[in-house]
Formats: sequence, structure tokens, C-alpha cells
Amino acid sequence: MTNLFEAAGMDQAAPRPLADRLRPETLSDVVGQDHLLGENGPLARMVRADRLNSIILWGPPGTGKTTIARLLSAETGLHFEQMSAIFSGVQDLRKAFDAARARRTEGRGTLLFVDEIHRFNRAQQDGFLPYMEDGTIILVGATTENPSFELNGAVLSRAQVLVLNRLDAEALDLLLQRAETFMDHTLPLTDEARIALIAMADGDGRYLLNLAEEILEATSGAEAPLDREGLAQLVQQRVPLYDKSRDGHYNLISALHKSIRGSDADASLYWLARMLEGGEDPLFIARRVVRAAVEDIGLADPQALVQANAAKEAYDFLGSPEGELAIAQAVVYLATAPKSNALYTAYKQSRRTAKETGSLAPPKIILNAPTKLMDDEGYGDGYRYDHDQEHAFSGQSYFPDGVERPSFYAPVARGFEKEIEKRMAFWAKLRSEKKG
Repeated sequence: MTNLFEAAGMDQAAPRPLADRLRPETLSDVVGQDHLLGENGPLARMVRADRLNSIILWGPPGTGKTTIARLLSAETGLHFEQMSAIFSGVQDLRKAFDAARARRTEGRGTLLFVDEIHRFNRAQQDGFLPYMEDGTIILVGATTENPSFELNGAVLSRAQVLVLNRLDAEALDLLLQRAETFMDHTLPLTDEARIALIAMADGDGRYLLNLAEEILEATSGAEAPLDREGLAQLVQQRVPLYDKSRDGHYNLISALHKSIRGSDADASLYWLARMLEGGEDPLFIARRVVRAAVEDIGLADPQALVQANAAKEAYDFLGSPEGELAIAQAVVYLATAPKSNALYTAYKQSRRTAKETGSLAPPKIILNAPTKLMDDEGYGDGYRYDHDQEHAFSGQSYFPDGVERPSFYAPVARGFEKEIEKRMAFWAKLRSEKKG
């Protein structure tokens, strides 16, 4: 609602950040989101049809979520009501719903924009449902977190999730050009420094414009442009966009694991460095490295698990920052090791078969008979001690009676599993001969 300060026009004289003064005035001015706002994009189609549905805008900071919501309300003639889930509670929601209901009786709809919507708890999110269903509000929620994990399924079933892209270098450079035109001043940067500035923004347009404003103020009257080193001295490098407790935590560890699986040592080191620079617990990384050693390498290189465990022990012994090098060593070893998921696959299949066969007992021939009753029942009858057999192999069945022998483990022809494959083929031949 408009307050007395704004009604008097005094807000126009108040200082406003450059990012706010440069907010796009039409949806076509929004940069970096052509997949949503282009001619065939879902938002463009909604505006053309003059039929806006409830949506959840999911994307990194500074990609235009608030701006898009404002412009959608303007281009569809809806009243724009904004709130932040960080500062709002149940009473604020009730007031917003009551006001929207009153507007509806006057023939005007309401676009309710909720920033950081994932901050509302489950009960608060459920409160939106009846007003979304009867059309009292068009909900536009903004979140930096994965809606699948943070929002109620009932809300998601009534709203379309639209993903905003992190702004690329081209989009960020366009923002800089607009800023320079608006301020009638070119940023005093060398080409290399300009590229570095865009990299510092890390896909965040708002942060980039704040940096540009800071640079212009600090270099007023300067004659020589700033080079890369001069820029670094003037502004602080931004902390990488990485939240250890949320999506970044899982996305980056997944990227590391898949890079190891894909035998890309350089990419593996990059994602390891990204997580460490973001403040991730090195032991969390070490645990995933151990997991990758057994899941994606297994017996193709038994030393992989030794290296992974050694890295964890070395980090425990050395601490940070020296211990991180041991984790890096293990990551490179795993990335360059021969790959096999044969053990992982065999283990999953064996568990599935174990569940299907229930509580079947082992065959009596391999059971001990410590009592007379068990001896009378035939426990141990016919058991052949493998070490006394030729090749130390009896060929007996160790599966429950009545269970046809399955085949779980199929070693690949890579690394040490090539040798295991030969051994298993040899035993399979002997087993077949003894059975025949």
C-alpha cells in the first residue's frame, strides 16, 4: 500500500541503487530469460492470451524474478501486491487475501508476489490453496531453492514452475552497457578487467550493477582505466554462490561424483575446488569420494578404496588446509582409475533376490551339526572341504535348496576385474564339469 511518504512524492528524492533505477519497463527488456519471455516462451504466451496462471519462479539471485512479477501484473492489468516470506506472517497473509477478495468484487484481479516463498512453513503454504483455486489471487512465488523439496505438493499442483537461468556473460555485458548509457559514463576498465568484473558477478545482474555503481563512484576523475589487479584491489571478490545446507550442497557434490565417474580429472578437481572455496566440510566430500570408490570403480582397481580411505585419514591427521591436498589426490586417482559398477550392480541384485526368497535356510550340507539331533537331521552330510579338493574347489552349491543358481557379479574386462573375470570363468568351468 502507498504510505504518506510515497504519496507526498518524497520517495522520488530518496537515494535508489542503480539496479533499482535500471529495472526494465517491459518484459522484452528483461535479459537472459528468452526461454520464458521469447515469442514462444510460456510467459509470453500467457500475456498474449491475457490469462495469467499461478507460477513459481525458481532461479539464482539477481536473475529478474521480482522484475518479471511486477511487469506481469502491469501487462495483464492485475493489482500488484508484494510480500516477503521472511518478514510476513499469518496476519499479513490474511490482510492480503481480504484485500484481494475486495478487489475481486470490484472486478479487478490481484497478483500476489511472494518473495522467498520457500520460507513459509507447510501450514502457511496450505493457506494459499483456496484463494488460488477460486481465482482470488494469481500467486507468483519466487525462490532460490528447489521447489520440489521446499514447497507443498498441493501448491506445486496448482502452479507452474518456471526456471530462470543464471545470467551468462552476454546478458551481463548488456546490463553493463545499459548502465553506462543510463549514467552517461563508460566504466574505466580495460577489456581484461571488464571480463573479470562480469566473472565476479557470478550470474547475478543486481550484484553486477551494484559493483558498476561502486566502481564509477570510486574512480570519478581518474584518468587511467583500471586493469584486472586494480579492479581486484577496489572491490572484494564475491563469495561463491554456494549454500552448504541446500541445493548447492547436493548439486556440486553430484557434479564431483559424476566427473569422477566420467574419468575427467580436471572437472573433478574443479568441482572439488568449488566446494572447498564455498566452505564445504572436507569430510563430507571425503565420504562421497569413498562412496565413488566402491560404486564406480570397485574391484576394477581395489586400490581406489585404499586411496579414498587414506585421504580421509590424512585429512583427520593434518587438518585444513594441508589435508585438502590428500582429498585432491584421491579424487584424481579415482577419476583416472578404470571404472566398473559390476560390484554395485551385483550387490543390488543380490539384495533383491534375498528379499524375494525370504527366509530360506542354507543347504544342510554346509551347516554344522553341534548336537546329535542336528546330526540325525543330516546337517553337514556330504559336505566336501574345498581345500582337500583338486584346485581347492568342490563345486558344491551354497544357495538354498530349490533356488536355481543366479548370477549376480559380472566383472568387466577393465583393470583388475579382467583377472577376476578369468578366475570366475575357470571356476564356472570346473563347476560345470563337476555337475556333469
